[in-house]
Amino acid sequence: MSGRFALGFCTIALISCFAFPNSGVAQGKSLKDQLVGTWIYVSSTGKREDGSAVQRPSLQGAVTYTGDGRFHFITVRTDAPKYASGDPARPTPDEAMAIASGVVAYTGTYTVDESTKTVHANVETSSFPNLVSAPNQRRIVTSITDEELRLTNPRTPAGITLDLVFKRAK
Repeated sequence: MSGRFALGFCTIALISCFAFPNSGVAQGKSLKDQLVGTWIYVSSTGKREDGSAVQRPSLQGAVTYTGDGRFHFITVRTDAPKYASGDPARPTPDEAMAIASGVVAYTGTYTVDESTKTVHANVETSSFPNLVSAPNQRRIVTSITDEELRLTNPRTPAGITLDLVFKRAK
């Protein structure tokens, strides 16, 4: 009887592995391993310290985390103007201001604190120079699945809290 029980138990376990292939694997991965890849910007919401909402522009962009601890982040306003001259070295002053204020890009290295689900960034270069080597650049992972990543930036340079949503690039 115990041989049949063991065989039956092993059979059920094997069938479960094939029927639910991602259920145990994702839970076994570290947060860093789950982050690795490119995530496409979906949306963001912002709040001031008093809890009031901050209107967010329409953006497109992405964040990429590599397995060796590097990252790249960029968002661009979807309503960015095209340069009338067609020459990226010759925008009008208004075009240059619209582009400069509508692009956020930075890159550098990152580490992950698995216990607090926090990504700590060391920004090496940025379209916003104030971020370079700025202390406490952190993003809190509020949710992550194979398809979706939700991050909170607890304090931007403007003093707001951002909640960002990304989907995994295909």
